Amino acid sequence: MIQRQHLQRSIFEAAIGSIEKLIEGLIEPPLQRLDEVLADEQLLATVLGRLAQRWAQSRKRGRPGTPAEVVLRMLVLKRIKSWSFDETEREVRSSLVYRYLVRVYFEQVPDAKTLIRLSRVIGTEGIEAIHRRLLEMAKEQGLIKGRRARVDTTVVETNISYPTDSSLLADGVRVLTRGLKRVERMTGVVGQKVRNRKRATTRRVLEISRAARSRNLKNSRARLEAGYRRLLSLVRATVRDAERVMTELADGLRVAVSQRASKVVMRAQAQIAQMLPLVRRVIAQTRARIVGGDQHYRDKVLSLFEPHTEAIRKGKTSKPTEFGKLVKIQEAENQCVVDYQLYEHRPDDRTLLIPSLTAHQQIFGRVPHLLAADRGFWSHANKQAAQGAGVKRVCIPAVGKPSAEQRAEQHQRWFRRGQRVRAGCEGRISVMKRRDGLARCLYRGPDGIQRWVAWGVVSNNLWVITTAGRPRRKQLLPTRVTRNA
Repeated sequence: MIQRQHLQRSIFEAAIGSIEKLIEGLIEPPLQRLDEVLADEQLLATVLGRLAQRWAQSRKRGRPGTPAEVVLRMLVLKRIKSWSFDETEREVRSSLVYRYLVRVYFEQVPDAKTLIRLSRVIGTEGIEAIHRRLLEMAKEQGLIKGRRARVDTTVVETNISYPTDSSLLADGVRVLTRGLKRVERMTGVVGQKVRNRKRATTRRVLEISRAARSRNLKNSRARLEAGYRRLLSLVRATVRDAERVMTELADGLRVAVSQRASKVVMRAQAQIAQMLPLVRRVIAQTRARIVGGDQHYRDKVLSLFEPHTEAIRKGKTSKPTEFGKLVKIQEAENQCVVDYQLYEHRPDDRTLLIPSLTAHQQIFGRVPHLLAADRGFWSHANKQAAQGAGVKRVCIPAVGKPSAEQRAEQHQRWFRRGQRVRAGCEGRISVMKRRDGLARCLYRGPDGIQRWVAWGVVSNNLWVITTAGRPRRKQLLPTRVTRNA
C-alpha cells in the first residue's frame, strides 16, 4: 500500500531530540533551497500517482511501501549528487542532514534494489511530468519568459566499449556458451556435449589485434583476413550448437530436473533467443566488411547488449565518432531547458527547427522574439517558416557562400549578439555532460536511456531554480593610479 509520507515520527526522537534540532545550521543553502522546491504538492502528487499505477489496489491493499515523498527526494538527490543507487543508500543512511532532506528521518532507508524498482515504476512519463511542473515553477518565479529560444543537439553515449567486429564476435561466443552451459548443467547431456570455444576465440582475437597493429602492410591484410576467417568458423559452430539446443528444448528432448532448474533454463533460453539474431547480424557484417570489402555496411550492430546504439559523427576532432543516441536540447532564459527529445534514429538537424518552435509555443503560448541555432539548422524554408510564425529575429548562419543580403544581415549587431547567445548552449551542454551525467548513459536499454536523459534535464533545471537569485562574486577592478600634474 502506497503512502504519501511518514505520518508518525519515531519514538527514538523523544530520547535524543528531534532531527531538526540536531542538524540546525548544518544544511547548506543550495540544499535548503532544494528542500523548499521539493516540498511542492504537485510534484509529490505526480510521484504518488505513478506509484498508484503499479498495482490495481496499491492505494488500499498490501503492506506499507516507501512513501512517495521519500521516493521523489531520494531519486532527485541521487541524480544531483551523481551517485549510484548503492552510494545513495549509503550516504543517506550515514548522514542526518540527508535523512532530513529526503524525509526518512530515523526510519529505515530504502535499499538500492528498492530504489531501482521504484525508479522504473515512475518511468519516463513520471519524469516528464516532474519536468513540466518545474517549468511552471520557473515561470512563476520569472526565471523564464519565453522571449529567447536556442536549440542544439548532442550525443549521449551508451555504456559500451569501443566496438570492433572481433570483440563483438567474441562477446557473442561468450554469452551463447554461458547460456548453453547453464542449460546443459540443468538438463544433462543430450546427444552431443556442448563445446566451450571461448579460449580458442580469445586466441583468434589476439591474432587479429596483432595483425592490425603490424607495420608490414603487405602481409598484415592477409593475416587479418585469415584470422577473421578462423574466428568466424568458431562463431558459426557456436551458433549451430545454440540452434541445436534451442530445437531440443522446443521438442521436449531436454527437460529440467527440478523446479529451480526449470527457472534457470527459461532465463537462459530467453537470453539465447535474444542473442542469436544479433550474433547472426554481426557475422553478416563481418563477412561483408572483411571478405567483401564493404566498408559502409548499413544497419551495423555496435553492441550485443545495447543494440539500439548508433554511430554518430558530429565533426569533433578529439572524438570523431560517438556511439549512442542524438538528443536535442532547447533552452529559454537563464539556461533553463524547456524541451528535450531523444531520437530513435538520427534526424537531419534542419528538420528539428520547426518542431522546436512549436514546442516553445506550446509551453509559453507565443513564439520567441529571438530564435538562435547553429548553421546545421539552416535552410531558407526554415527561416521563412519561423518568420511567418512571428519570430522577429531568426539568428541562424547560412550554409555555403552567403549572398550580399545574408552577409549584411549577419554583420548586424543583433545577429552577432544572437550568435553569442547561441554559443551559451554549447556551454550548457558541456555542464550537463559533466555535472548532470549526459556524457554517458549508465541505464540499460532504450527505456533506460530515455529515463537517464530525462533525469539529467530535471537535474539541470533544479540547479537553475535553486541557485536563482544567488549573489555573484563582485569582480575586483584594478586600482587606477593617477599622477599629479
